Amino acid sequence: MDFPTFLIQLLNSVQYGLLLFMLAAGLTLIFGIMGVVNLAHGSFYMLGAYLAWSIGAATGSLTAAILLGTVLSVLFGLALEWLLFRHFYHRDHLDQVLLTFGLIYIFEEMRSILWGDDVHGVPVPELLGASIQLTSNLSYPVYRLFMSGVCIALAVGLYLLISKTRLGMKIRAGAFNRDMTESLGINIKLIHAIVFALGVGLAAVAGMIAAPVSSVYPNMGSQVLIMCFVVVVIGGIGSVRGALIAALLVGLVDTFGKVLLPGVSGMLVYVLMAAVLLWKPEGLFKQ
Repeated sequence: MDFPTFLIQLLNSVQYGLLLFMLAAGLTLIFGIMGVVNLAHGSFYMLGAYLAWSIGAATGSLTAAILLGTVLSVLFGLALEWLLFRHFYHRDHLDQVLLTFGLIYIFEEMRSILWGDDVHGVPVPELLGASIQLTSNLSYPVYRLFMSGVCIALAVGLYLLISKTRLGMKIRAGAFNRDMTESLGINIKLIHAIVFALGVGLAAVAGMIAAPVSSVYPNMGSQVLIMCFVVVVIGGIGSVRGALIAALLVGLVDTFGKVLLPGVSGMLVYVLMAAVLLWKPEGLFKQ
């Protein structure tokens, strides 16, 4: 493998890892802070992709689709938490699994009714449609660099929110001891609603920025859900920092595995997970 090819695969693995982090960060926040096993998290990724396609087609602008789609996704997350999820915080994980598994089918049926079952393409914005020439026959799309930049910006913003703000302090306190936090006068129900909406928003944004690269198609959320759980388990349940490092590791292993060891590439990520769990059963980082 020559250096330009290695560089392209490295950039692809980082971009894929950052996209996985966007999904896994919301999942690990919802599970680590609220204690909810959300199997429907991949559906929020699908929701973002379909919003990017439909709003982008109506407005002619992917930027407008991302901005409006983000607002709609957060509002949808707030409504879903208020209607369903807040009633399952103190229920067994089996009840949560059954609820969220049922939501997958509901969301898929709603997707079929609203948008149909065809595969759709989302055009890359003209401003980001160029490629950076690496060699005479190898180039790298600017849009993929844009995807990585958006993910990095949101990762930094999430870190600052959780570690440097009063809201983040309340989120950490609620994750550490819900009853004590509530006794101090903090509205823990509001904190949970914000965390859930934030998780939905992150997953939807991931789907929106990935839509021009991966296309928009039925059941697309189910394909990324398993990989998200792998990232959460490797990084440590409830740890955003662990989700970032684990997502980058998974991205590297998956991308280079497909290039160097295509015959066994499908199992390499799970071998990585097994190795990490043998070394640290709680994951790389604790909450």
